[in-house]
Amino acid sequence: MPVRTVDNLPALYEQDETAWLEAMAELSRDGHAKDLDLVHLAEFLSDTAKRDRREVESRMVVLLAHLLKWEHQPGRRSRGWCVTVVEQRQELDGLASEGVLRQHAETVLGKTYARAAERAAADTGLPVENFPRDCPYTIEGLFTVELAMESEQPILLLQAPNSGLDGSSVAPESGAKAG
Repeated sequence: MPVRTVDNLPALYEQDETAWLEAMAELSRDGHAKDLDLVHLAEFLSDTAKRDRREVESRMVVLLAHLLKWEHQPGRRSRGWCVTVVEQRQELDGLASEGVLRQHAETVLGKTYARAAERAAADTGLPVENFPRDCPYTIEGLFTVELAMESEQPILLLQAPNSGLDGSSVAPESGAKAG
């Protein structure tokens, strides 16, 4: 492994970001703040924050698109769609259940819903106008939505008795159950 010196940190950042991160962590642990590569550290931290925001948006689009497909194509529902919804919900919850990324998710819900509706339309062959114009879900609803396959008939599990994903009151459909 090459010897890491303060002088070669900028070059190390360009050559091997992981080695650079390890060197930066070591300098930080050892209290050598004056030796940190601050220019690249600022760039790295900014890029990381942007990446995290993009990941939240991407997971929201996938989750919302699958929920739209679930609602608008009941005859095509599958366990794979359930798995995708669970995976995206869990990952989204882990990323954005609180803090700045939660605020970001709330801010971009409308924009990500529009992208999800376009994606669902492309995937289903349905006109985008078939989907609600405005997002029918809340962020909290996205963190708690569950789908289940029961007796080969998939159902939407509501989070509270007679409560929709957006918190509004709904009457259970036949075959649906409150969970």
